[in-house]
Amino acid sequence: MKQIHRDLYVATAAPRLIDVPDLPCLMLDGSGAPSGEPYLDAVAALYGVAYAVRAELKPAMTYSVAPLEGLWDGDPDDLSSMRWTALIPQPAQVNAEIVGRAIETVRRKRPGARLDGLRLETMSEGRSAQILHRGPFAEEPATVKTLMEFITGQGLSLSGRHHEIYLSDFRRAAPEKLRTIIRYPVR
Repeated sequence: MKQIHRDLYVATAAPRLIDVPDLPCLMLDGSGAPSGEPYLDAVAALYGVAYAVRAELKPAMTYSVAPLEGLWDGDPDDLSSMRWTALIPQPAQVNAEIVGRAIETVRRKRPGARLDGLRLETMSEGRSAQILHRGPFAEEPATVKTLMEFITGQGLSLSGRHHEIYLSDFRRAAPEKLRTIIRYPVR
């Protein structure tokens, strides 16, 4: 995905507008804190299925699995109230049949995996504003404020959920080394 839609994964500390095409994505919904077990289980399930899909498409197609992304709603001051959709974009060649086989592969290999509700769905964001946040998630509000000022300064308003693209693996990277694209669909 990063090879095909390179511009979707490039951001700077200066906000900018981009046009996001419709993208097929593996998705899994849930609620609660991003550090909680349901979210971490969803991330593991998504990656398991994404890698199983990639294995099925080899050798006809070689690609890197896209970074994890998340759509978020709720009160950021009360992380337990958050509602989320964890997702990983997929190549256009992926269909529900391939995803179904990949889910069954993961179910056989990891019987306890959280696969219920995992689906392939098209994400449609269109015109969006995005910015790169560097550092811990707890410091995102200042970056979001900069992005919101840019959006209103352009005479635009929000038309979708808070969207994060995790360029760093938050499970392994030190908080100060995290790089996250923050994106909002606008109109």
